[in-house]
Amino acid sequence: MRHEFPFIGFLLAFAAYTALLFLISWLTGRKAGTNSFFSGDRKAPWPVVAYGMIGASISGVTFISVPGNVWAQNFFYMPLVLGFVGGYIIIAKVLLPLYYKMNLTSIYTYLGERFGPKSHKTGTAVFMVSRILGAAVRVFVVIVVFFAFMPHSLSQRIPPVLLFTLITAVFLVLLYLYTYRGGVKTIIWTDVLQTTFMLLAVGLTIYHICRDMGWSFGQMFSVVGNTVNENAGTVGLGRTFTSWFDWDWSHGTNAVKQFISGIFVTIAMTGLDQAMMQKNLACKDIRAAQKNMYTTSLIIVVVNFFFVLMGALLCVYAQRLGGFEALGITKTDELFPTIASQYFGIGVGIFFLIGLISASYPSAGAAMTSLTTSFCVDYLKFNERSDLDAFRKETVRKRVHAGVALLFLVIIVVLYVVSSDAVVNLVYKLASYTYGPLLGMFFFGILTRAKVRDGATPWIAVAAPVLCLLLNLLCKRFLGFDLGFTLLIVNGLLTFLGMWLFRIKSNAE
Repeated sequence: MRHEFPFIGFLLAFAAYTALLFLISWLTGRKAGTNSFFSGDRKAPWPVVAYGMIGASISGVTFISVPGNVWAQNFFYMPLVLGFVGGYIIIAKVLLPLYYKMNLTSIYTYLGERFGPKSHKTGTAVFMVSRILGAAVRVFVVIVVFFAFMPHSLSQRIPPVLLFTLITAVFLVLLYLYTYRGGVKTIIWTDVLQTTFMLLAVGLTIYHICRDMGWSFGQMFSVVGNTVNENAGTVGLGRTFTSWFDWDWSHGTNAVKQFISGIFVTIAMTGLDQAMMQKNLACKDIRAAQKNMYTTSLIIVVVNFFFVLMGALLCVYAQRLGGFEALGITKTDELFPTIASQYFGIGVGIFFLIGLISASYPSAGAAMTSLTTSFCVDYLKFNERSDLDAFRKETVRKRVHAGVALLFLVIIVVLYVVSSDAVVNLVYKLASYTYGPLLGMFFFGILTRAKVRDGATPWIAVAAPVLCLLLNLLCKRFLGFDLGFTLLIVNGLLTFLGMWLFRIKSNAE
């Protein structure tokens, strides 16, 4: 039965979860200094980090988009997730030992020591652009959902742009305040909340649909496997293995390309990402960090499977209610929010909201914390400067932290003003392009002993994504072939090749 989720319920859920976050922030931020903000004093328990990383890996975009995407793409997302396991193993075996051996606070310090200061700043800049764009879009998607819960009378009195800006500003101020002191130490523990409430939201959604439709657990799989979506073919499991995934080589969603890409996506967006590695480097030693990686790699597959399964169930549920058109859904991203807010009970609706809030707070908070860390350590050289005492470092750090929050506000409002699916997708593509140079730079340093002309690195980091973009356009136009997520691999290879061409040749060569 259709109903409107009460605005007061939204406010109460938001306020309760925010209060809980601030309690954790206060508990973790007591006696916390600059070092604690950056590294958590290297005392984080690895099981806590591993559990929290599940939620950290699943942003608000995943929470909203993956279930709805099943309507259009079946289980095509799962081969990418299976590839994540290989990526986590490589991170544990190759990257973590390097980071711990060098006792790094910012992982991009490695590039400076390996190649020089310009390479160091290039790696940091690549990360910051990627994180700023990616995190801003994640927050944007969540605030759009929040915006939809505002009373219609309020949106009539206040211009939509101004109302959206006010909502965004309030969200970012709260985000800034709860990461104000504790930094990564706070993020690690709020990630635990994020994971817990997201899993509860998924579990309750699956349970509610099964109860409403009168299905047992076994019947649920049977119905999902045999239901055909008129728009996209078989939804969910299908009757044969070949119907689960996309096996057409010309598609960007091809299962083999997705699996291989999943390995490199994880290496780049986890192993070479300061926000993700900052939590791992907060573990007490290398063994604890590796245990975290192995545990996360297994749990992430199970959790993503249930997200996709929930998406298939929502598609079936939507069909029983008359389909997308009858529900007023124009985009797949609207599937989960629409059904949760209008067709589930108040209890499940509240858990959906808390799950969405929990998906956005820590993810954006981790981005703000890691960007502050990178700027302070890599650009302001906190670890090397003797002219700044502890008090002045803390003052500068807080100003940088506030500046990052302000930058988020500007980007999110601009996205709202010019928003369209094409713009959002373009930002994500740009973010994925920028991780390619990091992949090439780090692995050139790890796999070779060659030195590089430091001044050439920034040019290589710009040229590789541009060449990659042109290559993909040519492939699609003349060969009908989409590189898909393998763009990241090609991008990394082009960067690797560029660094090889600009290497400093030894006398032996």
